[in-house]
Amino acid sequence: MNLVHRSQGIFFNPRPTLKAVAEKPVWADALIIIFFITAAFSYFTAPYINQDSLKAMKDNPRFEEKLGKERYEAAIRDMENPSPISLVLRYALFGPLTLVIGLLVSSLFLLIIGRLVSTEGVFAAVFAALLHVNFIDKILGNGVRLALILVRKSAMQTTTSLALLVPHAEYTSDIFIVLSQVDFFQLWMFALLGYGLALIFKIPAKKAMVISYGFWVLKTLFNLALVFAFRSFIG
Repeated sequence: MNLVHRSQGIFFNPRPTLKAVAEKPVWADALIIIFFITAAFSYFTAPYINQDSLKAMKDNPRFEEKLGKERYEAAIRDMENPSPISLVLRYALFGPLTLVIGLLVSSLFLLIIGRLVSTEGVFAAVFAALLHVNFIDKILGNGVRLALILVRKSAMQTTTSLALLVPHAEYTSDIFIVLSQVDFFQLWMFALLGYGLALIFKIPAKKAMVISYGFWVLKTLFNLALVFAFRSFIG
């Protein structure tokens, strides 16, 4: 099954697509697609993220207290007049590389969890399945997010999560932070991942769904810990 068929299949016919990936793990072309799609999304949203971050820094005096006046003023100057190279390095390169590392680590954790309940499964198959289900979030999900950001001219509070239920909540509020972790495309993605893990580890679908969504819960708790820690730092 070639890349075009796999890309279409993951959206419209996921079970045979994931079965083919489980039987013959192909990941290099999917990794390239994920990398460049993420890089493009990061690059096109960079100006809006930069302007939102600049406004947040100027509106919160705690940043200057934490960073010190000299570092704070240097950061403001850099954000007000970012060079094209710095934008590319910061958003179009760092973001995709961080994602790839995260996918590798996530695949390793999923493999370890899967091997606790099965003697089947190899790392390449888990990594390939995780890359392909990420088409849901990184291609379709990011496409929707990019359209919303371009329309609103801001990345602040632009979300495809349950945070849509609280449109007037501050982006730093507890309710917005928690609900923003429950993203609709991520939920779809982890449902498909469950089917993929069932095929890879040759376990019942229900058990695979528990592994998939259990991992999502752990990832969500980790993300929340980072966000709350950063909010505590900036006050």
